[in-house]
Amino acid sequence: MSKKTLLNSKDIEIILHRLACQLIENHNDFSNTVLIGLQPRGSYVAKRLASFLETEYNIKDLQLGFLDITFYRDDFRRRDAPLAAETNEMNFIIENKKVVIIDDVLYSGRSVRAALTAIQSYGRPDNIELLVLIDRRFSRHLPIQPDYRGRQVDAINEERVLVTWKETHQKDAVYIEPK
Repeated sequence: MSKKTLLNSKDIEIILHRLACQLIENHNDFSNTVLIGLQPRGSYVAKRLASFLETEYNIKDLQLGFLDITFYRDDFRRRDAPLAAETNEMNFIIENKKVVIIDDVLYSGRSVRAALTAIQSYGRPDNIELLVLIDRRFSRHLPIQPDYRGRQVDAINEERVLVTWKETHQKDAVYIEPK
């Protein structure tokens, strides 16, 4: 089986606009809401959403942060090669805020579990929601479900969902490919 395109750049743009509208419906002016992209890949989704919210929907003073979960992962010490940590860019406290965690692909749920642990260093939020571009719904190891999903994909475990961004791969696209 060769690589198959699930979403092209236009599809991704439409999905991100839809997700932005859903966020506006639930968070209105975002005065008590923060968006947190999981490093590294969730940060691309979070930046795009924040850009749409600010430029297309006139949301002012949007708080956007980026969280590295490397040292909170349950497989941190089980890998052959050491993991390279990203930077945390969290210039705000989340105490009593509504938090939207953003990632590109929800697979086993382990990254989200790590994010829930890591986020405690920044305060106790009022509420936490999860937004993902791609939800691989039959691959969960933990009981974690997204509040907002761009597209649901039924990929078998021998398949990989790959999200590329024009910032890093010269093209926005989502592919499914064999491992």
